[in-house]
Amino acid sequence: MDVAQIRRRFPVLNQEVNGKPLVYLDNAATTQKPDAVIQALTKYYETDNANIHRGAHTLAARSTEFYETTRKTVQRFLHAKEAEEIIFTKGTTEGINLVAATYGRKFIQQGDEIIISTLEHHSNIVPWQMLCEEKGAKLRVIPIRDSGELMLEEFDNLLSEKTKLVAVIHVSNALGTINPVDDIIAKAHAVGAKVLIDGAQSTSHLDVDVQQLDCDFLVCSAHKLYGPTGVGVLYGKRELLEAMPPYQGGGEMIKEVTFEKTTYNEIPFKFEAGTPNIGDVIAFNEAISFISEVGKQAIRSHEDELLAYAISQLSHIKGFIPVGTAKERVSVLSFLINRMHPFDVGMMLDASGIAVRTGHHCTQPLMKRLGLEGTVRASFSVYNTKSEIDRLAETLERIAKRKN
Repeated sequence: MDVAQIRRRFPVLNQEVNGKPLVYLDNAATTQKPDAVIQALTKYYETDNANIHRGAHTLAARSTEFYETTRKTVQRFLHAKEAEEIIFTKGTTEGINLVAATYGRKFIQQGDEIIISTLEHHSNIVPWQMLCEEKGAKLRVIPIRDSGELMLEEFDNLLSEKTKLVAVIHVSNALGTINPVDDIIAKAHAVGAKVLIDGAQSTSHLDVDVQQLDCDFLVCSAHKLYGPTGVGVLYGKRELLEAMPPYQGGGEMIKEVTFEKTTYNEIPFKFEAGTPNIGDVIAFNEAISFISEVGKQAIRSHEDELLAYAISQLSHIKGFIPVGTAKERVSVLSFLINRMHPFDVGMMLDASGIAVRTGHHCTQPLMKRLGLEGTVRASFSVYNTKSEIDRLAETLERIAKRKN
């Protein structure tokens, strides 16, 4: 893989920050966008801008075609059975909230149990807490080992006939841990529970096949996949989506409206009320095309090589403390330096043009379990290089010596 050629396709990387060439290592928060994505967004507003599905004119027809093309592309990307099982949202968070507010409110009853894990992002905790409070249901949590791996034997103990939904993250955004979701799904289905997979991190690193996994729902975000912000995807099995009530009321999600009664549209439109984020959805198609062009396996191999190199280089630094050492993980490296506050380390790295994430990474319960306020997180993507990791290591070594 020609990383230099790939880097040239990402305009934002060609700049200096604080007088130093930018080293962008915050990819778990959001990935940068290739020029094709940026150009597609600009082209839409320059030549095609129109509302979709309802217009009879040429611009509306073109916009509708491009928008629905993205839906079909996402279907193939996730290996869904049909395009109608792909719902566009504004992100992973909205996808989870949609399921909680529709499937949850209809099918979760008092005394039922929902299982999540200690590794969850707040987006996969708070909506279920709200639902449990409303319904009188109980939220159960799978514990983890110090390595950041799930204690699956405890998951077995939590499962029962009371379990109605299991919602787990596929890949930890804070530690990079890859969870054995295929095993979790099979065990949950054995007791009759439905399963939602938070694929915000996994879809950018792993091959995800929703039919092979047999998950009931999967959510992800375009901006983690080299696409625009403000676009997300909810995959759901047709029979479940059809059984769920609408999430929001308004245009597009209706068949017929009278003052006495409204009938609702078919899926996916039943869950896409109002004017959607048309331009960004269209540009998202180019992001998936970029991934397909480079190849998921090539991307994964490159990122795994970067992670192994980073662990090797940073482990030599006196005061380097890795956080999360799961055997199966993606290219996310959380750490501390000499017990310094993560924010201080992050600011000193930024002064050298190196962008990382610091804090609790929207996983406060996980950090509490680990006995930490937060970590420094470096996360690698297809356009990162070993020389950038060398700069990270050199800068961290200076920071560690300064602390000593």
